[in-house]
Amino acid sequence: MKVFRGFKHPGVATSCALTIGNFDGVHRGHQAMLSLLRGEAAQRGVPSCVLTFEPHPRDFFAAVHHKPDLAPARVGTLRDKLEDLSNCGVDQTVVLPFDARLAGLIPEAFIQNVLVKGLGARYVLVGDDFRFGAQRAGDYALLDSLGESNGFDVARMNSYEVHRLRVSSSAVRQALGEGRMQDAARLLGRPYCISGHVVHGRKLGRTLGQDTQHPMGMRTLNLRFAHWKPAASGIFVVLVQGLTAKPLRGVANLGVRPSIDPNDVNGGRVLLETHCLDWPDALGPEGAYGKIIRVELLHKLHDELKYDGLDALTQGIRKDCDDARTWLASRI
Repeated sequence: MKVFRGFKHPGVATSCALTIGNFDGVHRGHQAMLSLLRGEAAQRGVPSCVLTFEPHPRDFFAAVHHKPDLAPARVGTLRDKLEDLSNCGVDQTVVLPFDARLAGLIPEAFIQNVLVKGLGARYVLVGDDFRFGAQRAGDYALLDSLGESNGFDVARMNSYEVHRLRVSSSAVRQALGEGRMQDAARLLGRPYCISGHVVHGRKLGRTLGQDTQHPMGMRTLNLRFAHWKPAASGIFVVLVQGLTAKPLRGVANLGVRPSIDPNDVNGGRVLLETHCLDWPDALGPEGAYGKIIRVELLHKLHDELKYDGLDALTQGIRKDCDDARTWLASRI
């Protein structure tokens, strides 16, 4: 899949079958829409294209109005979104910066400047609740009426349901926020996961709990979650993909680590810290840094806790590891 930041690049296709949205999580409803899009693109002999936005429009307006509560919790990072779109067979994705200029475009200008001149849309597929343009003034009826005069077909896809539940990014966010990881997986069509490069941290884990039984301590694989407000947070049973042929079992903390000094090397950032229950000798102590891994969050053990000192933190981690082993043994 080709990825472009904006549409003013020579590699962007001159015509396409297009869908528009934030695609946070790329859930089963999104997947059904992308399958339909690919079929329509093939029928017309043009590439399939996703137009998405970064930041999320609601992030932009939350910042403008100084009301952080308006920003939605983020299901996935941009990296995960692009990987999921690629896995769905999309030919190209255009990531459009959502800024004041874009927010101020009236619907007719958005159609002319972005869909027609920018992307050469021949077919546009949207969801049943699609709105666009300044003040969200544009809707499906307007898009349909202007599509005919601008040379593109317009189609609308109705809601996708699983067990009578409408699949949406909001439903995924709610399931993750409540720690219902199996429900989130049903909505997503796969386990909820976060991927990225393993980065250096404070290296505190290698000293925590270090003894003859645990000579490498409780070292962790650290991934930065790019958004300040993840949909999920807490302590999770996980599987780590990408380091060895088989997934590694682990326990992970997603959040701000309230027991650690906020001024440490990753202070102020949301981290996913994963401790592998059985570290492969072949990787050595430094073998994971810089590698891209995918961490599947399977089951929530509890919310983040603030421990009274490093000894209490060590004991808490050991209990989490024991609980993770018990959960995994009953299911995997």
